[in-house]
Amino acid sequence: MSATAEHGVIAAGHPLTAEAGAEVLRAGGNAVDAAVGAMLTSFAAEPLLTGLGAGGYMLVAGGGQAPVLLDFFVQAPARRQDEGAAELEAVDVSFGDAVQVFHIGPASCGVYGTPAGVCAAVERWGTISLERLAAPAARLAREGVTLNAGQAYVAEILADLLTSTPECAALWAPYGQVLREGELLRNPELGDALERLGADGAEPFYRGDIAAAVCEWLWARGGSLDRAALASYRAIEREPLRVGYRGNRTVLTNPPPSAGGTLLAYSLALLDRGPQPPPLEEVLTAMESAQAERTPEFVEGLAQEGFLERFLTAKLGSTTHISVLDSDGRACSVTCTNGEGSGVVVPGTGIHVNNVMGEEDLNPLGFHRHPAGRRMPSMMAPSIVLLADRRSHRSPIGGEVELVLGSAGSNRIRSAILQTIVGVVDHGLGVREAVCAPRAHFEDGIVYHEPGIDMTAPRALAPEREVVRFHSLNLFFGGVQAVHSAGGRLTGAGDPRRGGVAVSA
Repeated sequence: MSATAEHGVIAAGHPLTAEAGAEVLRAGGNAVDAAVGAMLTSFAAEPLLTGLGAGGYMLVAGGGQAPVLLDFFVQAPARRQDEGAAELEAVDVSFGDAVQVFHIGPASCGVYGTPAGVCAAVERWGTISLERLAAPAARLAREGVTLNAGQAYVAEILADLLTSTPECAALWAPYGQVLREGELLRNPELGDALERLGADGAEPFYRGDIAAAVCEWLWARGGSLDRAALASYRAIEREPLRVGYRGNRTVLTNPPPSAGGTLLAYSLALLDRGPQPPPLEEVLTAMESAQAERTPEFVEGLAQEGFLERFLTAKLGSTTHISVLDSDGRACSVTCTNGEGSGVVVPGTGIHVNNVMGEEDLNPLGFHRHPAGRRMPSMMAPSIVLLADRRSHRSPIGGEVELVLGSAGSNRIRSAILQTIVGVVDHGLGVREAVCAPRAHFEDGIVYHEPGIDMTAPRALAPEREVVRFHSLNLFFGGVQAVHSAGGRLTGAGDPRRGGVAVSA
């Protein structure tokens, strides 16, 4: 889409999610209000990607205030050691041209953060009550959401997960097979939980009856999540990571202990040394260099104070996403994930608990290696690009918001964001062109790419790389949702790979 907006623009992974945020903007809410309203709706409209049992990050900048990163990602519980402890359960998920193994079950569940994150965001920046923001989402969960093509495709490839427990199958395969496009998904218990969140805040989810129900259900099935782990959870405000790009831009993104933002910043800094615009082989080399830095020392160091400065100094001399930019220039970039979901749906709560402790991409050193209470080293990297001018270049704020973006897609998050920034900043593409452009991704010696990319030069420079060509645009390559500001005009783009849309308000 491309339109002038009176109140702002939102880009999200589902039409209902985006429209919910746009309605909040029209009602006079700011970018954070809109993002929270959209988040809550996404729990009903995009339940395979996010939910009350998930975690995430929110980056807020612009509007004359210093940027803040709100960390409400999944946290590691203490690993259960008794004979009743469950093992991770492996399932294969096919993206058509690539297969990835995911691990689910009670042993995969970490300490969820979205209820705490929603409440912290509303308290810190909100102008509309949480009860009012939650009401439409609760109603939607009770009435049901008709599966669109994107959500139906995700359900199809996750069919083994969705039928792995009777409770999950009751939601997703009520007639014996997983719901298809055009069929209705209803979760009345989720509607009740969303209403409860609006009325009572996060307390019931961490120290009250909902927390008790979740922990008792998981513990009886061998999970490690317990009441103490939930009771101690808090959303954390952090200073965003900043990296300069092309002389007059600052990219804000997710700092340690998240991994994705750090690796994105490293890739951008490498590209900043080279020509503008960078050729594809330079972008792939930056991806390869970032991937090579994800060593055991890197993963262990993320939790150490001062790691970011040491890492970048030494090397140079960081799902579903919602992006919002309001008419006052405030930007909100929020990424949430349930992993793929553990398959564990807790009766009476509507909560499908995350499987983050079983995500190979987040556990590169092996499963259950993170100490209790540590935030998991996510690849999620909600980001904002600031464009400096002579007045604001050295100010604490850093410049005017030019681009708000983020992505879903596990390890492909950082490459999707990187290529979108390069498209807008270096190639001068419109935001929709940049989001829809074919993508490549480097990982473990393999270059994956979508059709429309000429691999002649990269093959010649690095013939040892294996190349896997996808036959069409695919959600494997992420789901970038972005909003762009130029000349007083706001435009947005939702990623067609994940059914994303942008709506002006």
